[in-house]
Amino acid sequence: MYIEQAFKSLHEWWRYLVGFIIICIVWQLLGSFPLIGGIFYSLGFEGIKNGDFPEDIPGMAEILGSNLFLFLMLLSFAIGLIGVFFNSKVVHKQSITELTTARKKIDWNRFWFVFILWGTVSSAFVFLDYYMEPESYVWNFELMPFLTLAVIAILFIPLQTSMEEYLFRGYLMQGLGVITKTRWFPLLFTSVVFGLMHLANPEVEQLGYVIMVYYIGTGFFLGVMTLMDDGIELALGFHAANNLFTALLVTADWTAFQTDSLFKDISEPTSAGFIDVFMPVFIVFPIILFILAKKYKWTNWNEKLFGKVITPPKEDYKILE
Repeated sequence: MYIEQAFKSLHEWWRYLVGFIIICIVWQLLGSFPLIGGIFYSLGFEGIKNGDFPEDIPGMAEILGSNLFLFLMLLSFAIGLIGVFFNSKVVHKQSITELTTARKKIDWNRFWFVFILWGTVSSAFVFLDYYMEPESYVWNFELMPFLTLAVIAILFIPLQTSMEEYLFRGYLMQGLGVITKTRWFPLLFTSVVFGLMHLANPEVEQLGYVIMVYYIGTGFFLGVMTLMDDGIELALGFHAANNLFTALLVTADWTAFQTDSLFKDISEPTSAGFIDVFMPVFIVFPIILFILAKKYKWTNWNEKLFGKVITPPKEDYKILE
């Protein structure tokens, strides 16, 4: 099973604590240098002296331009992903394959299946909403900015989403599983923390804290997908499709992704409603899980989601020193 993959590597509890600190330093500190440096350079000496440093995402995008801001923001996640892989190899002596899946090799067919599935479904939702409420959108397409966006998004958004998946559904899911010997706790913990990580997103201020139901629900959805499928290939594909197609199709002044997308949402929602929050979490996501369960023949749900993590015989895995 997926969590038990961690027993093939060095898995003392302190390694996960040290490793998490290393990842945070690489991601949040080193990864933020290019973005902060770009803002300082754009502001110039007078802007810095006057304290004009932006306090939110729209402000950063305005100073840098949407495409440059997107690139520098995504670059921080790419640097963070390097930190995750470095930590896995150096601190835990764990291969990337073992961090990714319980299979002998990474199954990229799984990645592409759910990527195409969710890319199609999420795009259909955008065009359906445009058809039903065209007054809420304006055509935002400009050839060169869009082509620049497409290059940045296609190259870097999968790195951004992979960093989050390898950290939450990978590193923390395995680490908390072998430490607590449970499956439900890492599922619960990683899902809630994944949702809370989005508290700083401008959508929360615009739509209210009810939107956290969507973020935390998405964390549970991706976590269930990982535990049932014994790997994060499906989570990687879903998350990449979700962010990539969103960035290319639609933006708004109150979203985390400020892009030169095809459409711009000019509506002013005051709170998140059924379609924004509850329909994806309680209707769409269960349908996606049902489709995946049928395709990949998932069984034994109770054991895989709530069963105990059993420490294998030491002769089968690396012995702690």
